[in-house]
Amino acid sequence: MPESLQYLIFTVIVLALLFDFINGFHDTANAIATSVSTRALHPQHAIIMAAVLNFVGAMYSTGVAKTIGADIVKSAQHVDEHIIIAALAGAIIWNILTWWLSMPSSSSHALVGGIIGAVLVSVGPEGLNFEGIGKIVISLIGSPIIGIVSGCIIMTLLFRLFGQASPSRVNHKFKRMQILAAAMMAFSHGSNDAQKSMGIITLALLSGGYISAFEVPTYVKVLCAAAMACGTAFGGWRIIKTIGGKIFKLEPISGFAADLNSSFVIFTATLLHLPVSTTHVVSGSIMGVGTAKRVNAVRWGVAQQMVMAWVMTIPCTAAMGALAYQVVLNVFK
Repeated sequence: MPESLQYLIFTVIVLALLFDFINGFHDTANAIATSVSTRALHPQHAIIMAAVLNFVGAMYSTGVAKTIGADIVKSAQHVDEHIIIAALAGAIIWNILTWWLSMPSSSSHALVGGIIGAVLVSVGPEGLNFEGIGKIVISLIGSPIIGIVSGCIIMTLLFRLFGQASPSRVNHKFKRMQILAAAMMAFSHGSNDAQKSMGIITLALLSGGYISAFEVPTYVKVLCAAAMACGTAFGGWRIIKTIGGKIFKLEPISGFAADLNSSFVIFTATLLHLPVSTTHVVSGSIMGVGTAKRVNAVRWGVAQQMVMAWVMTIPCTAAMGALAYQVVLNVFK
């Protein structure tokens, strides 16, 4: 194998792990923002718990990795390492930018957009698997809507069950239960998000001839799980403030409902091998929980800004991926 190709694949692996690391601290808020904002967990304890369970969740399966690696492009022959490097670069830049702006955008959208843009400018539309992309986009768009509806239903049921009890007593009990829900959320986050980088690395290994079939090697699983866990431990305090307090003022019972609902939606998607945005699902769950209490309890202005970020992510990262591809061609001649 040419030395230049080995260098390119090494670059892909490094960038994919960097993406996972950034995804970890960018999406830390998804797993722990509600429990931190209600003071059910001390921030440092919450981050350690999330890091460990992100790692365990990431080792759970590889179904989502296969969807990301095999369903966006028609075949590995349509993709080379230049395209993958460009896609990752576009997604990483977007993630850092939105983190800096305290904007809870989607790492999943960023990666999908980066791949689409890089493939379009290099191979053209014939390189894309539009049926697979359609399935991914539907799961990315549909999951937060499901999160809103199911979050509203769960919170309504809790209100009916505990509506007559003393609020202080109820919230005291749900502080403990919220720790369990946050743990479930961290596990489900790892089970879905870490697999996206696994899929990218495996695609690069397949296109480079290192493996003969799209099966995620064990060492790739461990590397991606560790990268996400380290990123989670680093912490994403900017976005935690937005997720945990600016959408809706959470109490332990509502935080429990949001985390429980989010973990169910995300883990169900993992079982179905569908990539979803944990940021979108958690935000949708919080909106649904807030709506169950009172529609105007949700700060819809903040929610509107987040929706705009969600809508912008795929087009913006597609443009970044396309631009990055031109840069990559000049750097890796």
